[in-house]
Amino acid sequence: MIHQIGQIMLYVNDQDEAVKFWTEKIGFVVLKDEENHGMRMIEIAPSKDVQTSFVLHNKALIAQMQPELNLGTPSIMFYAENVEALYEKFKAKGITVGDLITIPAGKLFNFADSENNYFALIEKD
Repeated sequence: MIHQIGQIMLYVNDQDEAVKFWTEKIGFVVLKDEENHGMRMIEIAPSKDVQTSFVLHNKALIAQMQPELNLGTPSIMFYAENVEALYEKFKAKGITVGDLITIPAGKLFNFADSENNYFALIEKD
């Protein structure tokens, strides 16, 4: 039986730029930065004590190794408290953000990473 999501693979064009975006602009931390058989894998997460993390992989290298893989960015929804403040913080850091809107489930907005992949963020305690 599956009991949790462990890691989400993100295939990026520039791993160093992706790490910089997620750590410096979003506030994630690097859990691991390893190279195994010529393949660098960087694990990042909102904090060191979360159960689910992202692993940043080199998109071109993965495409060579496994051309059948779908290397598109998954649609990911983040949960956060005080979304309005976070929205303003993201804008101040130069992150591309969509409109801040309110739906029955709460306040939300989307944002783009340094490779123009979009993610959503909704207010949830």
